[in-house]
Amino acid sequence: MILKAVLCGCGAMSKGWLRAIKETPALAAAIAVRGLVDVNPAAAEALAAEFGLEGVVTGTDLSDVIARTNADIVLDVVVPSARFNIVSTALKAGCHVLSEKPMATSLVEGAALIDLAAETGKIHAIIQNRRFISGVRRMHRFVKSGAIGDLTAIHCDFFLGPHFGGFREEMDNVLLLDMAIHTFDAARFVADKKPLAVYCVERNPKGSWYRHGATANATFEFSDDVVFTYRGSWCAEGERTSWESEWRLVGSRGMLTWDGADTFSAAVAGTDPGLLHGFVPVNVPGPMHEEETHGHASVMSDFVEAIRSGKRPETASSDNIRSLAMVFGAIESAKTGKRIEISA
Repeated sequence: MILKAVLCGCGAMSKGWLRAIKETPALAAAIAVRGLVDVNPAAAEALAAEFGLEGVVTGTDLSDVIARTNADIVLDVVVPSARFNIVSTALKAGCHVLSEKPMATSLVEGAALIDLAAETGKIHAIIQNRRFISGVRRMHRFVKSGAIGDLTAIHCDFFLGPHFGGFREEMDNVLLLDMAIHTFDAARFVADKKPLAVYCVERNPKGSWYRHGATANATFEFSDDVVFTYRGSWCAEGERTSWESEWRLVGSRGMLTWDGADTFSAAVAGTDPGLLHGFVPVNVPGPMHEEETHGHASVMSDFVEAIRSGKRPETASSDNIRSLAMVFGAIESAKTGKRIEISA
């Protein structure tokens, strides 16, 4: 079954989605992009030309393009402020939806979209592409193996200075809402624990080219006494971390570090006499399921498989709202200066 798709939102981010389809044979055979929607008609037409989408329907009205293409799925790549209306329109029109993150601009909107997906019997999933990379999958499996004992803490550092221009530089809470959710979601996945509470300090420091919230420091309490700390900045010039953050996982028997790129290091307690007992290196196995490590393509493949099989996709909105709740809990804590309990 080929799924007829309408992509809504034809800005720069949409190109990553279309490349994933074009460059992945299984996705190219499964998804046929039949429509492009954007508030700027020229953007849709330019995207169609760039990707050789001959005969594709373009327009500014999602409902109209869905009807004209008889679409099965909508790929939602719009700016966050437009997401609720776009996803609602698509679900009500009988389409499954794969959305950019964040899944909504509030927990109330997120819950409403989950309810609407249930009412319409359609799948609504989020493209949390960074949980589908080799490093995150390896950490998740390593923790489950028990190689460093029971997980007690995750610590992540994220320091970059990207000059995007456009909507990000005008957003409120830009780091927490637009980027930190990737690390929050990955930490929740690696730990396999429920987020319970957060305390966060957010600033827009001197030298920032963003309007609001370019840095954040957050401490999360997870279930089973696991702590997750995040230190991040989107206006940190100089030597930078990976886009995937730098990670340290602490267990009851040892630790694992990952630089966010290719370097893993793990060790458990040694038996040396004296104050420090030394350590014994431990191997960190490579990816077990290579097909799960291709970012956008892996999320899309999981989405397609969910439509075909009826199984719940890994990034279903009903699960992803917990990552969104971490973001909004951190934002509320930063605003109030208080520890905030997370209820999702």
